[in-house]
Amino acid sequence: MKQELPACPVEITMGLIDDKWKILIIRDLLTNNLRDMEKSGLVHREVFAEVPPRVEYSLTDTGWSLKPVLDSMVQWVNNYRELQKIAD
Repeated sequence: MKQELPACPVEITMGLIDDKWKILIIRDLLTNNLRDMEKSGLVHREVFAEVPPRVEYSLTDTGWSLKPVLDSMVQWVNNYRELQKIAD
């Protein structure tokens, strides 16, 4: 019996491409990834002088430029799902 695919198209695509691309959301890892993305110019970090401290991240124009790539991944995995249904 085949394993049911996750609902998230990006998760399916990345899981099929390579294990090292799998997204694990662990606080420290998330922080490190956000810092790397900030250094790469993909996200903007804004710190608010509040108690408790608050930080917000938003996509930069460069980050938004990845949208067509991710949209293509979603389309690809939707096609892949259909092919898997036909193969079953």
